[in-house]
Amino acid sequence: MDYKKIKTDTVAITRNMTDFDSVTGNIYESLCILSKRANTISLELKEELNRKISEFTTTTDNLEEVFENREQIEIAKYYEQLPKATLLSIHEWMHGMIYYRNPVKEESGSNF
Repeated sequence: MDYKKIKTDTVAITRNMTDFDSVTGNIYESLCILSKRANTISLELKEELNRKISEFTTTTDNLEEVFENREQIEIAKYYEQLPKATLLSIHEWMHGMIYYRNPVKEESGSNF
């Protein structure tokens, strides 16, 4: 998913708790889903950033030679300005873009 195109808040705002537990019926389960999704988003963004920065690595490493690469700095600044992973996961939750399942509930429901 292209997280750069999502238009969401870039700062934390106060939210209504009933917005989170309305889908699952349990606020803690909803927060667990959001935290797992935020971790996934964070890992994807980190891997993407590492791929882009690795293009600028040099084969010779010398402590005395530190090069400031303008493109590398611009890429890092761009990723710093993106919304945080938690805000992206909340945006996805509010817009119904997260699929989740609870195997424990599925097993207990099938026994009846």
